[in-house]
Formats: sequence, structure tokens, C-alpha cells
Amino acid sequence: MSSQQEPQLDQKPLTPSKMQQPSPRLSTRLQHHPYQPPAGFDAVEPGVHHASTVIFPNVAAMRARDWRSKAGYTYGLHGTPTTFILEERLAALDGGRHCVLCPSGLSAIALIDLALLQQGDTMLLPSNVYGPSRELAERLLTAWGIEHRLYDARCTPDELAALITPQTRLLWLEAPGSVTMEMPDLRGLIAVARQHGVRTAIDATWAAGIALQPFDLGVDVVMQALTKYQSGGADLLMGSVTTRDDALHERLLLTHMRIGLGVSADDVARVLRGLHTLPLRYHAHDASARRIAQWMQGQPAVAQVLHPALPGSPGHAHWQRDCCAAGGLFSVVFQPCHSAAQIDAFVDALQLFKIGYSWGGPVSLAVPYDVQSMRSPSHWPHAGGLVRLAIGLEDADDLIADLRQAMQRLIPTD
Repeated sequence: MSSQQEPQLDQKPLTPSKMQQPSPRLSTRLQHHPYQPPAGFDAVEPGVHHASTVIFPNVAAMRARDWRSKAGYTYGLHGTPTTFILEERLAALDGGRHCVLCPSGLSAIALIDLALLQQGDTMLLPSNVYGPSRELAERLLTAWGIEHRLYDARCTPDELAALITPQTRLLWLEAPGSVTMEMPDLRGLIAVARQHGVRTAIDATWAAGIALQPFDLGVDVVMQALTKYQSGGADLLMGSVTTRDDALHERLLLTHMRIGLGVSADDVARVLRGLHTLPLRYHAHDASARRIAQWMQGQPAVAQVLHPALPGSPGHAHWQRDCCAAGGLFSVVFQPCHSAAQIDAFVDALQLFKIGYSWGGPVSLAVPYDVQSMRSPSHWPHAGGLVRLAIGLEDADDLIADLRQAMQRLIPTD
């Protein structure tokens, strides 16, 4: 062998322990950096976990986890620490055991309908039901073979019993009713439904878990639009569905998964933050609304104020029996002598009150409605126009002053 010839290398393969792994390149290091923050961090607000993919430690753990259980995580749509925390807090607020989150209040209503009804079934809706809920029944559910019947929101238990058939599967309740604010006989209606084996669901958004505890009255499902008081900021959409019954929750949860309902982690964090001040805000809305409603009662242009806590409002006795607060929402019915154009001008003249749907936020809102086109003539034979007022967190005296100056637009017609 020439002195210039290099020696032959040992050709024995290296064992895996001796093999040198190349350093990951930049794009890989950005995805798989080894750093983990130290444990033990805690703060007032829960962490915001953004996730679609959830990482499992191994295949066995992946196969062992059940997406229906809150003992672990499987996929972002089925829950993260952020959403689990909100669901548990809302369940406690409602007095229930289980809660699922939906992208809006209307989607929460749809979830209940789709989970509990099938072709050939009938559900009962109050005559003052939330408009989009009625649209859902009329335009979609009917086409799928699910029927609905309207019942008078002021009906007696016996009158409701006369409407129940062997096909009736679900009774919807609203407390109070949308726009016209009737408070139903919840105890009596729920008792009738239970006697006939009919499930009950209530839109309890107005109560916010504070003014009313529907589960204590025997309701099966409580729905809320978290868009309103729980959020408190008028800056997000979300809904919740709460139950006490394990089997009923399973039925709702399966439907929730099958139609792919999910919520934003950032929106969940906003609702969690809003829960800290929910009781304070709710009672502040309530106090201002009662004062302003009483002031409105004394105005010559006003025929009636629809506020459950005021004597003379439809269902006031039921509110006294079942509720402990009233929130910030009420409606004003004007004297028939005032035209729709004048009432619109009154709303346009408001400065602090803004024109917009929804309620429960910091800013007061006003919306005019044609109540005679919405309700039975037997209850509204000679009523004038109606304006719904959502009282925000402004000073009550300033809101009264705003209403007073806008009243100048209401000049009686000849």
C-alpha cells in the first residue's frame, strides 16, 4: 500500500445510539422547539386555548379518550380547557349539571329542536315566541316533517293540556315573551307537560341565571343567548344549552357533534370575563329599567308599559311568584292616536338610546315594532305602536331626559 493511500474505514454499521442526528433546520425548529414553560402559573382569568388539533402523548392515549368525556381532550370542536371552564360555570349558574356551547342563541334553539324532535313529532311554541325560532319551525322543521302549533302565551294549564296530542314531544317556554313581555304561568304549564310526558325547554336569556331558576320549576332544558347579559359587551355571539339529566345531555351532545357546532376561544374568554360582573350589571340594568318604566307610565302619550315587575303588566302575578329580579328590558305601547311615522320619529330623536337589536350590553337601545301584525287581535284590539327599550348602564336621569326630549316629536294627530 502506497504511503499516500488512505486507510480503509471501518465498515461496521453504527448502532442507533451512536448515530448522530442532524440538527433540525429552521422551519422544523419553529414547529418543534423543545422549550416548555414551567408549571405553576396561575391568574384570575383562565388561559385561552386555541385548538383544532389536540396532541396526544401516544397512540394508546389517543385510542382511550372519549370525546364525550371531560376527563381529557380529543379535538378542538369537542372542547378545550377554556370551553370546559365556561360550560361548568354556566351549568352552575343555571342550576344544572351539563352545558354545551353554541355559536349563537338561535343555534342553541336549533340544537334543542334537532336533538329532541324527529319526523312525525309536534312541538308547541308560545304565540310570543322569538321570531327566528318561529321561522325555524315554519321554514325548516315543517319541511322535514316536524310540525308545530302555537299556544296563547297567557293560556291556563287546562288550555295548554287541550293542545297536547300523542305526537307532542316538546313544549317551548319564554319568560317573559319576546317584545310583548308576557310572563307565563311557568309552574302550571310545566306541570301539565310533565303529566303528559312532554319535554320542556325554556329560553331563559332574560333571567340570565339570576332572576329565575327554571330547573327548580321542573324544566328539562335551559337555553340562553350568551350574546346578552353574560357577555355584557355587545361584541360577540354565543349560546348555551344546559340540562340536569345525563341521558338528555348525551342526546344533545351527540347532535351538537354531528352538526359541528363550535365557538371561538377568544369569545369564550370574553364571556368568562363578563361572568365576574354579571350580578352587578344585571341588578344595575334592573334598577334603572324599573325607574324609567315607572316614569314612562306617567307620560300622556303612553297607553301601557309592558314590564313584568310592574302591576298591570301581563303575567305580573307569575313574575312575583317565580322571579326575584327583572333585568333591563321592557316595552312601551303608545296611545292609538300616534301614528307609526310619529313613533318612528320619536325613536329617531333619541340621542343616548341607539337603534339596534339585542340587549344586555352597556348602551341603551330602542326598536319600534308593529305589534298588531305580531300578536292576536284579541289581546291587542286597539293598541298603538310599540317601542322596546333595552336599558344599558348609562345614568338613569340622563336616559329619562333623552326620552323626554324625544317625546316632543309625539304630537297628537287631528
